[in-house]
Amino acid sequence: MARKKIAYLGPPGTFTEEATLKYDEKAQLLPFLSISAVVAAVDTGIAEEGVVPIENSLEGSVTETLDLLIHDSGLLIRQELVLPIEHHLLTKPDVEAPEVNVIFSHPQALAQCRRFLERCFPKAQAVAALSTAAAVEQMMSSSTPAAAIGTQRAAVLHGARILARDIQDRSPNVTRFVVLAPQDHTATNRDKTSICFSFDDDHPGLLCSVLEVFAQQNINLAKIESRPSKEGLGRYIFLVDLEGHRQDQLISQVLDRVRTRTSMLKVLGSYPRHEEKA
Repeated sequence: MARKKIAYLGPPGTFTEEATLKYDEKAQLLPFLSISAVVAAVDTGIAEEGVVPIENSLEGSVTETLDLLIHDSGLLIRQELVLPIEHHLLTKPDVEAPEVNVIFSHPQALAQCRRFLERCFPKAQAVAALSTAAAVEQMMSSSTPAAAIGTQRAAVLHGARILARDIQDRSPNVTRFVVLAPQDHTATNRDKTSICFSFDDDHPGLLCSVLEVFAQQNINLAKIESRPSKEGLGRYIFLVDLEGHRQDQLISQVLDRVRTRTSMLKVLGSYPRHEEKA
């Protein structure tokens, strides 16, 4: 029996790989170097599913993932995964802390470790990489003394030394990942639905008129935020996570009502909501 193919934000050694292995350790994992490439791999059938980051507890939403879901892809969220994030500072085995003048990592990781870097490496240049694993590769091939913010697995894969552990500014630091697929998940009675919507015009009470639809039916909203519509200043698309499955009778009726009050409504998927273990 052929193994399921899952695309993920690689290369091997990223937090996304760790989340993907947690989701399905028996699948054939296909690493891609950007979130857009992961989405394209699933869109075109190279992979059956794709795993990408969507939100971090310290830095907020991953805007590239949101924008792809809103504007550029018909894929749906099939599952959400939550992973504790532990950032480590990696170097070549023979490099000491005072020598480091360049630090590589993904922009999200650099932001999540900002205070540590400012305190311990105030003169080092921060250089953005496509992923934390790619940052370790760049560090290991650098001709100048460098460090990288990466994972313990990346250190093992590339023969790097962990110079400092758990350097994130705050703990717990967790990232939410989503599994993208052509179809979302069937109802489980403990679901979440993600939607986005926008308005053609702009006048007081527009957003309130939508939110009151949920409030009237006692539907809990887990998250609400906005993204630029890319159609001009002051034009936004609103994103909402709500409790319930899009095929539930109540949720379906509420979404129909919301559709009449907006110019655009897109369901991004229904899926089992993550529940913290005691």
